[in-house]
Amino acid sequence: MNREARGAMLLTALLALILTVLPLPTTLALVRPMFLVLTVLYWSIASPRAGGIALGFFSGLMLDVFQSPVLGEHALALTTITFVAVREHQKIRSKPAFQQSLIVFAVLLAYEALLFFIDGWTHHPITNPLRWVHTVTGAILWAPVAALLNLTNDRRR
Repeated sequence: MNREARGAMLLTALLALILTVLPLPTTLALVRPMFLVLTVLYWSIASPRAGGIALGFFSGLMLDVFQSPVLGEHALALTTITFVAVREHQKIRSKPAFQQSLIVFAVLLAYEALLFFIDGWTHHPITNPLRWVHTVTGAILWAPVAALLNLTNDRRR
């Protein structure tokens, strides 16, 4: 991956971080997908050697700085799902968009389950069932987000 493509990857991750932590009204914040998680998943599937697990770890760490009561919570969860995405990137990439959305839904559920268990283990439980809503919106928005990110990922280079 050349320098411009790596810059595009980092720029899209930064933009996704901003979209993820941007303050919104409560009702909109409940349905906002985790744009950073979707972006890291896209780059892990589209270009696993460029970003991969390091992108997942550092993106999760930045998300921890902005959102988490426990430092390393998002970093661990995002690194775990990034590992799975990098390992299975060829299988995921070969699927049509609808099946990719279902796979992303399962991955987002695993991500949220990891966060749920870490929150419970560290005595920061959030037992509101609405915490799972963004997994559905993330799966619904996977195809448009992947299409937008695909514009920045020029594979011909």
